[in-house]
Amino acid sequence: MNTKIAIIGGGNLGASIAEGLINSGFIVPQHIIITKRNISTLVALEEKGALISNDNLEAVGFADYIVLAIKPFQIKEVLEQLKPTLDSKRHVLISVVSGVWVKDMQDLLGNDFAIFRAMPNTAIAIQESMTCISDCNTTNEQRQFVKDLFNQLGQSVFIEEKLMDAATVLGACGTAYAMRYIRANIQGGIEIGFSASIASLIAAQTVKGAAELLLQKNTHPEQEIDKVTTPKGCTIAGLNEMEHQGFSSSLIKGIVTSYKKLQ
Repeated sequence: MNTKIAIIGGGNLGASIAEGLINSGFIVPQHIIITKRNISTLVALEEKGALISNDNLEAVGFADYIVLAIKPFQIKEVLEQLKPTLDSKRHVLISVVSGVWVKDMQDLLGNDFAIFRAMPNTAIAIQESMTCISDCNTTNEQRQFVKDLFNQLGQSVFIEEKLMDAATVLGACGTAYAMRYIRANIQGGIEIGFSASIASLIAAQTVKGAAELLLQKNTHPEQEIDKVTTPKGCTIAGLNEMEHQGFSSSLIKGIVTSYKKLQ
């Protein structure tokens, strides 16, 4: 594959994307350039074969796909800097900048560019992200390339951009919700006799296994719940107590509250 990628912004997210693409073999390291003011923090990527630079314009001139992995407050300054170098017939933009809409970028660059907006979550650091993608002015070939790219970093799905706030809550805030559930599981495990380290291992692997069952078997959670709830058993007793205490309703209310915060 001769496609070249520039990652503008070598912070945690940008570096994770670069490392994931290199580790997966999706693209040869020499076809990735990543920028940051202080390039000394990118030495590990350079050692893996990626190009590093503190010059955004150099990176744009090198690449076909431009991944914007900067802070939201930097978007106007960076796009205005890049604009003279960008070519709508060659360059495809992929923004992973939180809260920046396609229209925001079009207001700065015009309407001719193929633009993707992607929202990964923190599990991108271990190539297990759930990334939601929306797009504008793109071709089927470009859409397939971007989907394949983010599939190297976990799983991806295309959604309407109007659902991006909802995706942020479910896919990004959702990581925190899952962690809180795991933490509670660990606390309960300690109370019934396990050490913290063993309770943590059991809780984390159990949640990982439950998630993989749904992903690999494409089943509904209730189908898997039914398999472990026997009549008069301990599972149904625990589930019923959790529901009496408002487990599901509090989680749903939390998701809706987070979503309203973004509106």
